Amino acid sequence: MENNYQYIDLNFKYTNQKGVLHNLANIEDEKVLLAYESLKVSKRVEELIENPIQIKSSNSLLIIHHYLFQDIYEWAGKLRTVNISKDGKPFFEGERFHLAFQYVDNLIVEFRNIKRTNKKELAKKLAEILDNVNFLHPFREGNGRTQREFLRLLALEKGIKLNLNPPDNKSIYERYMHGTIDSDLDTLTTLILEQIENKKNEV
Repeated sequence: MENNYQYIDLNFKYTNQKGVLHNLANIEDEKVLLAYESLKVSKRVEELIENPIQIKSSNSLLIIHHYLFQDIYEWAGKLRTVNISKDGKPFFEGERFHLAFQYVDNLIVEFRNIKRTNKKELAKKLAEILDNVNFLHPFREGNGRTQREFLRLLALEKGIKLNLNPPDNKSIYERYMHGTIDSDLDTLTTLILEQIENKKNEV
């Protein structure tokens, strides 16, 4: 959970005055909420692995977010209504979300037009999609988990298993974080290509 976003929320729509996110369980301790959220979301991720959501467009991000966080936040699956930044880096302006979603839709079309045998181009396009969705950051919380699931489901369309946060390999997650934070497409492409070329990751 990442509560250290910078934003203006004079009406405390998302957090209480102590900075703890409003939640359906009425938990007021941030550490307890973190553990509760992790437990609930992990269960939902397992369910999506068994029964994947079909990606229809960029709007599937909202469906995935709702599914993952439905037990925790009333605003699960809803676009943030505040502009946010982190470590001085602003994310996409909410007032122009429609333009960003259209752009991501174009990237999805380009991805689907790539032959599944062209792993290098698939990795490059998935990295581009990930970079743009991360900059979009459409939700107040849960963006990373939503975008990783979104990318995993897109990869499945090409018969590829892609896990950017495996429990047995912290290096993959750390490189993913570096690539998204720094908008480093080379790092993301290399990381994704390594996963794609790993025969154990094929469906």
